[in-house]
Amino acid sequence: MRPLALIVPLAMATALAFPALAQAQQVTVTIGSKLAEKVEDLGQRDVDRQMVLLQTTVERELARSGALDGAQVNLVVIDLKPNRPTFQQAADRPGLSVIDSRSIGGATIEGEVIMADGERHPVRYDHYSTSIAEVYSYSTWYDAEVAYDRLADRLASGRLVSR
Repeated sequence: MRPLALIVPLAMATALAFPALAQAQQVTVTIGSKLAEKVEDLGQRDVDRQMVLLQTTVERELARSGALDGAQVNLVVIDLKPNRPTFQQAADRPGLSVIDSRSIGGATIEGEVIMADGERHPVRYDHYSTSIAEVYSYSTWYDAEVAYDRLADRLASGRLVSR
């Protein structure tokens, strides 16, 4: 009974403390009009997962670094290209192999960071493989995930206006 008496208050204190830290920066991710036209081809499930992955990647990196405290980060995914066929693409085109088929993938992300004092900074970042030889992973969204990681790193290091 005593270990439980110690664990419960500790768990409650932790649960109350970490949401406050997570709220230091607010990150929103939306789909751009160009990508909205491709959602049916890529599959809603895959696109939704990519939106969540971008958001959590940026939130995690900003929380880790302590950067942009109190800022609002609004990101718009303009374009997504998978390295391998998505489930929807494989279902729509039976000849595609989710293992053997690969292509140049990546993502384009735009948006803005609104600092706590109201100052606005535009953000733009893209990353795409330049050749099929650069596609090293068997992941469907490898290059897009590289773009998310690099954008998050740039935001966390204060390089707000990206290429």
